[in-house]
Amino acid sequence: MNLLQQIEQKNVKKLMEGKEIPEFDAGDTVRVHVKVVEGERERVQPFEGVVIGRKRRGINSSFRVRKMSHGEGVERVFPLLSPNIRIEVIRRGSVRRAKIYYLRDLTGKKARIAERAYVGPQQLEEAQTPEAEVTKAPKAAKAPKVVEVAEAAPKDEAAETPPAAEPAAE
Repeated sequence: MNLLQQIEQKNVKKLMEGKEIPEFDAGDTVRVHVKVVEGERERVQPFEGVVIGRKRRGINSSFRVRKMSHGEGVERVFPLLSPNIRIEVIRRGSVRRAKIYYLRDLTGKKARIAERAYVGPQQLEEAQTPEAEVTKAPKAAKAPKVVEVAEAAPKDEAAETPPAAEPAAE
């Protein structure tokens, strides 16, 4: 590891102290609370939208959030390690891409993202305990199909021969 990477790692650790960054990815809806300074006053302004991309570059990490405001698409890029923001995950989206820039061209119902079922660490531990296995209702086993087979009657030779064709009446 070269000297620049060591310095960067040290600075990242310093910036991460006392700051909790939730796990989120593209497609998730987040609310970013931004500290805004206006003159001498300070206030917190929320910006809620869909994460359309994340850049993972150490100290230069950032993420891009898109929201619709009065019919116009508004995008904003936030530095991940900034002391002026706090991130809150609202819902998790199920997408197949790391960057979902295609949302820029979609409007209305087409721009919706399906919600992903999230299993947090606590739910995962509960699902792996033996008590959870006992509380689950057993699946009903399918009863095997019973096929009744009629016993074959002794074959009659007369019944086996086809009837003689009758002459056609003219």
